[in-house]
Amino acid sequence: MSDSNKVRATDAGDGIRLITLDNPPVNALGYALCAELVPLVEAAAKDATVNTVVFTGANGMFSGGADVNDFSTPPTAETKTVRDVIEAMERSNKTFVAAIDGNALGGGFELALACDYRVATSKSRVGLPEIKLGLLPGAGGTQRLPRLIGANDALQMMLKGEMVKAPDALAKKILDEVVESDAVAAAEKYAGKPKRRISAMKTELGVANLGLFATPFVVAQAHMMVPLEENGGFAAHKLIDAVQAAIELPFARGWAREMRLFMELVVSPQSAALRHVFFAERELSKVPGLPKTEPLEIKKAAVIGAGTMGTGIAIVFAEAGIPVTVIETKDEAVEKSREMIFGMFKYQVDKGRLSQEDAWKRANSISFETDFSELGDVDIVVEAVFESMPVKKEVFAKLDAATKPEAILASNTSTLDIDEIAAATKRPGKVLGLHFFAPANIMKLLEIVRGKETSPQTLTTGIALGKKLRKVAVVSGNAFGFIGNRMLFEYEAQAVQLAEEGVSPARIDKVMKAKFGFAMGPFAVADLSGLDVYNFISQSQHGTPLGRIPIIAKLVEQGRLGQKSGAGFFKYDKAVGKGREAIPDPEVEQLIAQLAKEAGIPQNPNVTDEEIIARCTRALADSGAELVRTGVALRPGDIDIVWIYGYGFPPHHGGPMHYAKEVALRQAQGDNTPKTSHTTETKELTHA
Repeated sequence: MSDSNKVRATDAGDGIRLITLDNPPVNALGYALCAELVPLVEAAAKDATVNTVVFTGANGMFSGGADVNDFSTPPTAETKTVRDVIEAMERSNKTFVAAIDGNALGGGFELALACDYRVATSKSRVGLPEIKLGLLPGAGGTQRLPRLIGANDALQMMLKGEMVKAPDALAKKILDEVVESDAVAAAEKYAGKPKRRISAMKTELGVANLGLFATPFVVAQAHMMVPLEENGGFAAHKLIDAVQAAIELPFARGWAREMRLFMELVVSPQSAALRHVFFAERELSKVPGLPKTEPLEIKKAAVIGAGTMGTGIAIVFAEAGIPVTVIETKDEAVEKSREMIFGMFKYQVDKGRLSQEDAWKRANSISFETDFSELGDVDIVVEAVFESMPVKKEVFAKLDAATKPEAILASNTSTLDIDEIAAATKRPGKVLGLHFFAPANIMKLLEIVRGKETSPQTLTTGIALGKKLRKVAVVSGNAFGFIGNRMLFEYEAQAVQLAEEGVSPARIDKVMKAKFGFAMGPFAVADLSGLDVYNFISQSQHGTPLGRIPIIAKLVEQGRLGQKSGAGFFKYDKAVGKGREAIPDPEVEQLIAQLAKEAGIPQNPNVTDEEIIARCTRALADSGAELVRTGVALRPGDIDIVWIYGYGFPPHHGGPMHYAKEVALRQAQGDNTPKTSHTTETKELTHA
């Protein structure tokens, strides 16, 4: 039979034609593969000796879905897509069976849904993750999945974009059978069974006791549960509209509406931003000029310091299956650390993410010692002590003497000079920064800081370790604050300058959070981090304040250190939001106004929301551009990843560098209107 570049078709006997997707690494259903697949489906339809077509994937993978690169290339009349493959299947009178091994995601899962039967191995997973790219399933997923499992369950699955394990998919009746191995052999048993097209089924809501009001209730509730369109929810609302079509319209009309909504999303700024993030994340491990070298195997790790950060880092190693020794001399700190460790793993058990046995094993892979002499057999040490150069240099000198020569010594410093720290050792080539973000066991970002003498093998090991720890690891050069914190100080400085000009901190935070989409406003971030920390860093940088007046120093003098002291830029009341909710404080606004008046700073309290956003994001982009120019950051996309994963920058804006590029492009085209994700015409069309 056929033996093309990306697809193979072979006769398996008994009227079965096996079509194998073979497009490494994930059998992506790109334009080229689909162009090969359509004629194979059509040929099987015309062949009287064939009664059943079984789809499978090579190399233990069914299909990771469509090729994301294709979304930036408009299809032509000659282009073939997953929709074309599925339409050929719908025209055929053959029985189709999906034999799923590995993942069936996105278009791959939609291909499986177009089949009459679906069989999977027990380790397989299925899902429709398009929402994470600012898209909706565009090959019938929004029309078939609701008909198969009910609109409510289908909507929740697609809005989350999460993968579903095969046993769970079987329980939801997404799959017909789950086997331990050899999905193809199991699928062949369905040969000759009657056609059972999901497109011929009726969509059930999956919600009882609502009568005539069921559909509008489910749809309205769904729209209320997702963010506003302009705040990152554009794709979610379109997805809900598509599922509504599956409830109310015949399949053919719903299929057409899904395509129209999908095309609206493909050209939307939000999807373009999220696809930028997708590609930027996949570039992270590519370090120009880094010689190819094998990473060291990390069998055992150590952490210096059992504070909140050190404990979190220890948990990260334990979760990755790497035993870790924590060095801590204070009994009270050790007890608190143990409580945090066992509490976290108990939480994982309670949530059903870990078995009791696995949780116990991981928790007990963390041991505590008081002396550096216990570190003779570790492969890597992460120092997580007080952010002071003298303290860190003393620790590294001790580590250099206590560990084996090949061990890597890493600092969790957030701002300090890695080269100066490395100079305290006799192995500077084995030293680098591993800057985890708090809480380390939850935050995904890891900055890997390369010193001037960090060896290629050490850097390669750091990158490989980041992947093993399931972190989003970004390589940074050695400079004050590295990538993230260096930019943070510029961002915070701009926010402080706006406050000096008469704009209240509460309003600035509201604009940057509620209107632009940050997870937190800049002043709430400062209060959470600790104003004493900002003041300490400012003093270490030759006394340069954030802004033009020493407002942070004044607040620290008054004992206003942020959340931990109950007052900073804002007030915090333990009776309100457990002491985490920022309450505007007129006293702070008066203090800022007084200092600004004394300094002769002109006031402009009526600055627009758009100008607040523009100034704060411009400060980020300008400092980011300088980091790229000086080589601290390898690429603009690396900066975007740092800020999305580490600082709550809204992903639907693509990161500060992508956003600045889009703003510049819009201004060059003469569009100075506030950035939104859609036109009024589109919005009216969607909800008509």
